[in-house]
Amino acid sequence: MSFRESTDLVRKTAQERGYVAPVLLDASGDVAGRMYGVWGPPTAYLIDRQGRLIGRIQGARDWRTAAARQLLESLVAVTP
Repeated sequence: MSFRESTDLVRKTAQERGYVAPVLLDASGDVAGRMYGVWGPPTAYLIDRQGRLIGRIQGARDWRTAAARQLLESLVAVTP
């Protein structure tokens, strides 16, 4: 999700990073705030293999920790 960024910057960043998932462009921040409860970054979303939202984490996190890795591995290991 792009939160209050220009369309050109978001397109460029998505292309450079090789994103394949759709990116929500929300220049005003209204959609993110009302629909998803995001009023400021950073917010991470955990999406399952069927594209369903299974978790949301607000605030900065160190994703390099053993606990974070264990969480993500357990989510990836779950079969539909």
